[in-house]
Amino acid sequence: MSSFLRPAISGEDPLITPSENGHADHASKIGGGLISGQYRPISSHLAIAPPVSVVIPAMNEAENLPYVFKTLPDWIHEVVLVDGNSTDDTVQVARDLWPGVKVVKQRGKGKGDALISGFAACSGEIIVMVDADGSADGNEIISYVSALVSGADFAKGSRFANGGGTDDMTPIRKLGNWALCAVVNAKFGARYTDLCYGYNAFWRHCLDKIDLDCTGFEVETLMNIRVVKAGLRVQEIPSHEYVRIHGVSNLSAVRDGLRVLRVILHERGKRHGRRRPPAFATGVNRGEVS
Repeated sequence: MSSFLRPAISGEDPLITPSENGHADHASKIGGGLISGQYRPISSHLAIAPPVSVVIPAMNEAENLPYVFKTLPDWIHEVVLVDGNSTDDTVQVARDLWPGVKVVKQRGKGKGDALISGFAACSGEIIVMVDADGSADGNEIISYVSALVSGADFAKGSRFANGGGTDDMTPIRKLGNWALCAVVNAKFGARYTDLCYGYNAFWRHCLDKIDLDCTGFEVETLMNIRVVKAGLRVQEIPSHEYVRIHGVSNLSAVRDGLRVLRVILHERGKRHGRRRPPAFATGVNRGEVS
């Protein structure tokens, strides 16, 4: 992976390539090869080389997208919006807000299917998952990216890690999340403080190791389990979840909790065998990109 990190030195253009500023010999040794792309400033003191893609699955979220996009850092390489056959102006609003947005028309159904389609369309080395309901703060992306370039494979958002929080979870949902998280920790040797949260980031190479094959919202739990099973380095990132701004959530504590539990039990009973070709493999047409 390209995990080169350097200060954004005052008076020096942080967007020039290593070969242009005389650092090519040193930079070429970082991460085992040449660093692709240009340096992107992520703060006044820090710049990175790896391009960052943000995947946003959305269906009828036109009213919420302005709140989502306004918090996204301007150093992001690309935004991939996966449209789940919206009947409102979701796609047009996204294009107005981020003219270079890459729109993927989802062919299947479910959040898992949308994310897999979005991942397949990404060109960045780092991929960030962000919900379209306005509950996530895009300004936190810098924390996720910092964890990845510092050595983590998977940066997992947590509402219950020190510094995190939630304005949206009911007591029964908090209890269910805690119980399911405890089961995953006990069964798979994880140390998670949060399980069912969709704000995560990871290096693209992780996709080759976790073989996503879940079309529903349980995909988040499946990812959390499989990164542990694959032996990837995970770092939790404190994150604050806000209340959905417009619209009504389709979440159901009991129904959805049972679906997550089924995924956990299925993964626990699964034997390690030959890995299937990943659903996001190069050349697989997951949806129309525009």
